[in-house]
This record gives sequence, structure tokens and C-alpha cells, in this order.
Amino acid sequence: MADTAQSTGADASETVLSIDAMGGDKGPSAVVDGIAIAASALPSARFIVHGDEARLTPLIGGNPGLADRCTVFHADKIVSMDDKPSQVMRSGRDTSMWSAIESVRSGEASAVISCGNTGALMAMSMLRLRKIEGVNRPAIACLWPSRNPGGFNVMLDAGADIRADENDLLQYALMGASYARNGLGVARPRVGLLNVGTEEFKGRAELKLAAQAIARAAPVGQFDYVGFVEGGDMPSDRVDVIVTDGFTGNVALKTGEGIARLVRELLEDAFRSSWMSRLGAALAMKPLRHMSTRIDPRQVNGGLFLGLNGTVVKSHGASDGMGVSAGIKLAAQLSAAGFNDRLAARIAASERALTTEDGDRDE
Repeated sequence: MADTAQSTGADASETVLSIDAMGGDKGPSAVVDGIAIAASALPSARFIVHGDEARLTPLIGGNPGLADRCTVFHADKIVSMDDKPSQVMRSGRDTSMWSAIESVRSGEASAVISCGNTGALMAMSMLRLRKIEGVNRPAIACLWPSRNPGGFNVMLDAGADIRADENDLLQYALMGASYARNGLGVARPRVGLLNVGTEEFKGRAELKLAAQAIARAAPVGQFDYVGFVEGGDMPSDRVDVIVTDGFTGNVALKTGEGIARLVRELLEDAFRSSWMSRLGAALAMKPLRHMSTRIDPRQVNGGLFLGLNGTVVKSHGASDGMGVSAGIKLAAQLSAAGFNDRLAARIAASERALTTEDGDRDE
């Protein structure tokens, strides 16, 4: 089945993005810096910026030409990183996060980007945007540095829900393959199911059932199922999409981030240890910069919420301007590709095909 884009409700000649400017650790100045950086690379994009108008208007005005492309929607309240999702659901209507999601729900914008509280963003998005028909549990997809030509693999779920049965893992495979196709340009993604070993007899019962279901769905989903993969395969070129439950995925993501910080700190300490080390660092500066850019999380900053009736990009809470701009660019790319409509169509087609196959087997 070929993916076919459908209308997002915005003018086809431009992309309109909804930005929660008050979420994140660095405040609205970092978000506006990110909008300015992204705007230079997205000449046809417009931005609806949500938050304290008195703070946002001068920040936006300080960037030449940006005010003409931004509309500020005032919101009095902010969702803090410490707020519980259940609390936000009761009292979050006047927050910048709620307002940003509403712009997508109403069709004013095609995607929302926020650096705010992940749990609150997911809860609000599920309430206001609702799940795509056929999706039981939405997932958070993140990009993992790898040896693939594009430089990254897709991993999901990265923490939307710690539970996942065989049907959830099947849906993650379908959604991850669609993301790899539209976000990374992989024509026929290779999907692997994360397990404690690659042998077919290893793993929990739901993993074995999920493996069978994913293998059956591969022809309809237009991806290749490579079987079970291990943690060591996550940065490899063996696979394009790694499927796992949210508990395992989040632990892996945070572990990877911690190791990356440790390696950077150890290298800095080593290069400062003597004058010979400092000389070696100077000689190796170009390849070190290349490596740093390759693994810099700011370059691909954005976890994508999959399975909702709207594109939601969650940037890291500690994002600076470069990180925010990466999340905005990702949202713009997926919006231009009609990603969410394609994803919904592919899930529906896969469900129909698998239901028909099951019916034929029962006869």
C-alpha cells in the first residue's frame, strides 16, 4: 500500500507549528532562540507561540523578521516539571501546554512542540487529540545514534507506558516503521524486537507472540522483520527500528545519555591531564568535533509521540536554542510529509489485512 498524504487543516503552501514557549528548564528565551534558528531553515513556516505575552513579545521582537511569522497566544499558567499529570489534567486549561495542544486540535497548526513535563504532555495530548483508531497505547519514539547511513535508528517506546503486550508491540513496529520511512527516509525499514538474546526460544511469552505478529504484518507494513535484537544492536546498522516496552526503552535511553556524558567528561579530563595530552587534543580537534556533532543530542532533539490524532514532538527539558530548533525542524518535516495521516492509514490497512488473514485461517 502506498502512503498517501491528506490535508492537515493548514494552508498547503505553509507549515504552521504550535510552540509551548513556557515549558523547559531554560525558559522562554531558549524556546524563542530555537524558533529563530528554525525559522531561517524553514522559510515557509509560521509559528503560534503560547505563553506569557508580556515576556514573549519582546523576545520575539528582538529577532529581526521573526515577529511577522509569529502569533502569540497568551496563557497565564505554566506546567512545571514537578507537576503530576493527574493534577495538570484537573487544572491545566489555562497553561501554555494546553493552549499549544488546542491549536493542533482545532486545525490551526499541524504539530505541537514542547520542552515541558513529559507525563503531562502525553496526558493532555491523549485527552485533547485522542488516539488513532486501532491504537491501544501511544508510544514515544526517539532517535538513537547508529552506524546506519542516516546516522540514527528509531527506538520505541521510550517511556510513554511501561506496559506492552504483543498487540502493543505490533503497533509500535508499524508506527516505528512509518516514522523511519517518513522521518529518516528509509524506503523499507528493518524492524527488530529487543530481547535478551536473538534465539527464537528466548524471552517472555508476549515477546514470542509479538515476534510472530510482527513477522506476519511485515509485508503489509512494507518493512522487513529481522527478528530479535539485543542491546548491542541498538547503535548498529543491522536494524532501523528497535521495538520494546516503555520501561526497557526508557532505561536504555537514560543509560545511553549517561554513558555519553561520562565518555565526554573522561575525554576532557584525559586531554587536560598533561601538556602532551593538550597537544594531542589540538591535533585531533577536527575529528573530535565531527564525533561530537554526530552524537550531539541537540542535533536530533525531539521524542515523537506516536499513535495520536496529531503530531506531538517532545524536546528535552534542558534544551537550548539549537535543541529546540531541532525539534521544530522534525515537526515541520513530518507535517510536510503528511506523516500522521499516513500513519493512521497504514495502521488501518494493516489491521484489515491481519483480520482477513486470521479469518482465512479459521475457515
